[in-house]
Amino acid sequence: MRIVIKILLGVAIIVLGYLVIESIMEPIRFNKEKKKREDATIQNLKDIRTAQVAYKTKYAKYTGSFDTLINFVKFDSFPVVMAIGRISDSLWEKGVTEKEAIKMGIIIRDTSYVSVLDSIFSTTYLIDSLRFIPYCHEEFFLAATKIETASKVQVNVFEAHVLNSVLLHGLNKQLIINYSAEREKITGFKGLKVGSLEEATNNAGNWE
Repeated sequence: MRIVIKILLGVAIIVLGYLVIESIMEPIRFNKEKKKREDATIQNLKDIRTAQVAYKTKYAKYTGSFDTLINFVKFDSFPVVMAIGRISDSLWEKGVTEKEAIKMGIIIRDTSYVSVLDSIFSTTYLIDSLRFIPYCHEEFFLAATKIETASKVQVNVFEAHVLNSVLLHGLNKQLIINYSAEREKITGFKGLKVGSLEEATNNAGNWE
């Protein structure tokens, strides 16, 4: 009987030791995986912001469609105006302006076009993956609209975001709930987002 009790106590000690170690290691593993996913997601959100700012530069508004945004980056272009020629020192001294030099044919304006992809990313950038949340097969939320500021000015805004429940799917559920509640207290949102549909934030990310 004593042997059985000793065996049971030994098993209980091993199980208890395992549970203690797990209670320490689980948050460590969670934080490590969370950081990896968040770092990759933040970079994607920054890239979405870069693409949206470029889109607005050309079309004076943001887009709420990933299809439109990705096609813009892949196939659209920016005009680049180059000035060929220069005003000589003697003409500068006479007060000849660049506008006058163009009329005189001394300076020639030449317009060329450069790919949006080359301008803001690189030819090797995987632009088709812009819509996807890292480490899962779901898409970011994306929307764009116009809002009125407190000074009654209409401004274009956009928002891209992902909830922690999606980004951290597969990890410890209670730790996700706890972390989301913490982030909501700090940023007002249970996840990562850039921009806002409710206020003009200058396209800030809630991690910044």
